[in-house]
Amino acid sequence: MATNRTQEPAWLLHATPYRETSLIVDLFTREHGRIAAVAKGAKRPRSTLRAVLLQFQPLLVAYAGQRELRTLTGAEWTGGLAAPQGDALLCAFYLNELLMRLVPREDPHPPLFDAYAESIARLAAGEALDETLRRFEWQLLREIGYAPDLERDAGGRPIEAARRYRWSPGDGFVAEDADNAVADGDASVSGATLGELASGRFGSAAGRQQAKYLTRAILSHHLDGAPLNTRQILIDLHKL
Repeated sequence: MATNRTQEPAWLLHATPYRETSLIVDLFTREHGRIAAVAKGAKRPRSTLRAVLLQFQPLLVAYAGQRELRTLTGAEWTGGLAAPQGDALLCAFYLNELLMRLVPREDPHPPLFDAYAESIARLAAGEALDETLRRFEWQLLREIGYAPDLERDAGGRPIEAARRYRWSPGDGFVAEDADNAVADGDASVSGATLGELASGRFGSAAGRQQAKYLTRAILSHHLDGAPLNTRQILIDLHKL
């Protein structure tokens, strides 16, 4: 039996053509997570959905059905947000790609939904790209259960700001000493950086660089090394 959902907040992550006049849309909803739905007739010039289904704009959507592919029965633009521009727009596409690659469908994460909305607003407002991305990446890792403990190391000892640590998949952060230090300084992060990552605020360029290395390493591990298309574009442009 079909189920009709009342309107709920959502963001459009991706849309692909479906038959002659329709779209299949990947929506990130606050209460039900990612869902796929057919937007019937959305490609028609006079379709009310055509002007509403825009990326990086807050929506209210309604849909019907219980199968993996739902039917979109309504969508409204809630307004009040300018779209990101330039490099910020590429960063917004990067957030979408992360959600589509790492968050399973029908797996709700209301705090992650709120973090995404905040990140899009920050990108649209021209705030610092690197801090905005790091905050969202870490919220994503926490929500899907992949974020290592930022307060204690792999041995259960409190993280010390003055020490350096290496991330070990499955274990967490391993404190470096003279016996296990690595030659490549980029392979470790300071305890101070881990504290900044926990707070979402970075006090130095070195801390931002270390946090970027760390989140990139953890995300790459859980993506099985598969590259993210948008991140590669950003790297090529020397902006991320």
